[in-house]
Amino acid sequence: MASACARHILIKTREEAEKLKKQLGKGADFGELAKKHSQCPSGRKGGDLGEFRQGQMVKAFDQVVFRKEVLEVHGPVKTQFGFHLIQTLYRND
Repeated sequence: MASACARHILIKTREEAEKLKKQLGKGADFGELAKKHSQCPSGRKGGDLGEFRQGQMVKAFDQVVFRKEVLEVHGPVKTQFGFHLIQTLYRND
């Protein structure tokens, strides 16, 4: 079963997610932005979700982590929780 390690920033609005993504594109630190802005408890750890298996996260999140490029920031990705900026740190297929 495939597994991966990812981190994310969860925010309420697409607009806020887009602003944070622009900051990341200009070199802002992902972990610091997660600590400051993320609505998820993982924000305290810089957005780190640790390692998890495919199928453990909601479908939209899972598709990004297990199909998109590793180490790039993807999103905003909408789920029932809000909008995510997602970075897959590594993946074992």
